[in-house]
Amino acid sequence: MTFLRRPTWFAVALTVAGILVFVRLGMWQLDRASEKDELLRRFAAGAAAGVEEFGMVAETPPDDRYPRLDVQGSFVRDRYYLLDDQTHAGQLGVHVYAPFAPRGHDRYLLVDLGFLPKEGGANPRLPPLPTGDIDVHGLYVPPPGVGIRMGGDRLPEQRGAEKTVIYVDLKDIAADLGHSLYPRVLLMDADSASIYARDWTPGFMPPARHRAYAFQWFTFALAAVVIFVLLHRKRR
Repeated sequence: MTFLRRPTWFAVALTVAGILVFVRLGMWQLDRASEKDELLRRFAAGAAAGVEEFGMVAETPPDDRYPRLDVQGSFVRDRYYLLDDQTHAGQLGVHVYAPFAPRGHDRYLLVDLGFLPKEGGANPRLPPLPTGDIDVHGLYVPPPGVGIRMGGDRLPEQRGAEKTVIYVDLKDIAADLGHSLYPRVLLMDADSASIYARDWTPGFMPPARHRAYAFQWFTFALAAVVIFVLLHRKRR
C-alpha cells in the first residue's frame, strides 16, 4: 500500500521540470569550474615554460597552452587602444594595448602593456612607447572575452592616437589599423621599472565558488523531491 496520494499531472510535470532545470544549472556550474581550473593551469604552465619561437606558433597557436615568447621588432607609433572599466588592487583604470610590428613578419601583434589607474576619473597619461627595435617578452594568449556586447567600440568615430574600447575585438582593431593582426595578444612580462601593473592572474570567480553554486543547485533539486513527497503524503 503506497504512502503517497495520486499526484496530478501538473504537479508531476512541475516537479520534474524543476529538477531538470536545477540539475542542469548545477552541471553548468561544474563545467565552469573545470574551465577555470584549466585556465589557471595554462597560465601557471606558461609562466614556468621556456621561450618558444614566435614564427612556429604565431599563426596557429596551440589550443591547450599559452606559449612564452620573445619577439623582436618595433612598436607602431602613436596608436593605443585602452580597454576601459578594468580594476586592479581596488583601483579603476584601463589596460593599454599597443600594436607591435615583429621583425620579418607581415602582421602586427597586439601587446597588452599592462594596467594603469585612472586619474580623477579620466584616462591616465600614457608614457611614450620605446623607439627603434626592441624585444618584448610575455605570454601569447587569447584576447579577453567579449561577453554580452552592448553597443560597440565605435573605433572609426574616435580621433587621435588613443582610442577607448569596451572589449578587445581583433577584427575591429585590425580594420581600424588598416593592418592584419595575429589571432592572439601578448601579455608583457612584469617589469619593476615600468609604471604598468602586470599581474596576469585571471581576475574571475574562483573555481571553488562555482562548485559551491553547483552544490546549491543540486540541493534545490533534492528539495523539489522532498516538497513533492511532503505535499502528496497520505495523512493518517
